[in-house]
Amino acid sequence: MNIVAEHKISGEPIDKAPKRPVRPVRWFIIVGTLLAVLVGGLVWFNYFRGQMIKQFFANNKPPPVAVSAAEAKSEVVPNLLTAVGGLAAVHQVDVSADVNGRVTEIKFEPGTRVEAGTPLVQLFDTPEQGDLANYKAQATVAQLSLDRAKQLASRQFGPQATVDQAQANYDQAQAGIAKTEALISQKLVRAPFSGDLGMRKVEVGQYLTAGTAIVSLTDLSELWANFTVTEKDSGSLKVGQVVRLKVDAYPGRTFEGKITTIEPQISTDTRNIRVQATIANPERILKPGMFVTTTVVLPDKPAVITVPETAVDYTLYGDSVFVITEKKEQDGKTSLSAVRTFVQTGNRVEGRVEIIKGLKAGDKVVAVGQLKLQSGAPVSISTDPAPAIPAQPPRY
Repeated sequence: MNIVAEHKISGEPIDKAPKRPVRPVRWFIIVGTLLAVLVGGLVWFNYFRGQMIKQFFANNKPPPVAVSAAEAKSEVVPNLLTAVGGLAAVHQVDVSADVNGRVTEIKFEPGTRVEAGTPLVQLFDTPEQGDLANYKAQATVAQLSLDRAKQLASRQFGPQATVDQAQANYDQAQAGIAKTEALISQKLVRAPFSGDLGMRKVEVGQYLTAGTAIVSLTDLSELWANFTVTEKDSGSLKVGQVVRLKVDAYPGRTFEGKITTIEPQISTDTRNIRVQATIANPERILKPGMFVTTTVVLPDKPAVITVPETAVDYTLYGDSVFVITEKKEQDGKTSLSAVRTFVQTGNRVEGRVEIIKGLKAGDKVVAVGQLKLQSGAPVSISTDPAPAIPAQPPRY
């Protein structure tokens, strides 16, 4: 068989195989391996970091917090009932004239103290003075006529009717004198009682009508303290109980009085009862209208547990204190820690708080420094003295 070779056929062998490209599977394997190594490294790093942080905090305890401690005491505290009210004068009036008239003389100085019966204002009384002179003249004549009639009647020279008429004329003249003197006395306005005068409200020449205020007169030697208490507390009040008062004008001072009146009716609107105490004011420094905080001293209650007011933490979740407890460590040393304990509080008196439930006598509590604490935190008792009780505890 003859093989014919064409002149266009190259000299390369015709049975040579074509070139194949590299498969993508190999690249996927390489990339996947790298990603797995990277993710594994990140997971191991996070685990290792968490372990190191846990070990750091386990071996690095914070130093104890320095706090001031106080002991819960069992004591008898004053049983007090606090309320608010105001002061009123026992004797206070706006002095006025009983009749109409024109002011002719002002006999007082505003702001001075006067005694009962002191003349204050003179009204025009000339007509009344004339009437008084007339009646006195009539009384003189009537007296003479009466004496003559009696002499004549005693000698049987005159009838008894003449004596009776003369006596009537004399009595009528005396009645006119008494009436006119009363009218004249009304024209001279006097102080009805001893006290302090206020500001003058009239002028000379002013025409006054009956009842027009001339000046205020107040007796400051004794005042009333009027206040209200709730229906629940009304059963513990009695006439004669001691009442202590505080006013904003004299901080730090306490005034005392006694309950003198208890309203027999309870208000249906507020369910409160009105109470009135009488307060002696020898220094004359208390004024009617002052706002007062009253404290009624009630009979003592049994002894209760108390702590300083600064030891109680008041929150929306309840009242609590930090109780200091002791515990022994593994090395034999004793450490102190503060544990938050919820309590039920009562009244607050003179910087201390009644603890109705949650503490017992002898427990040590944190008095100052609890704002930096968490329950179970280590503490150390500071040697600094505890803060003094404030002179004016807050009002409630």
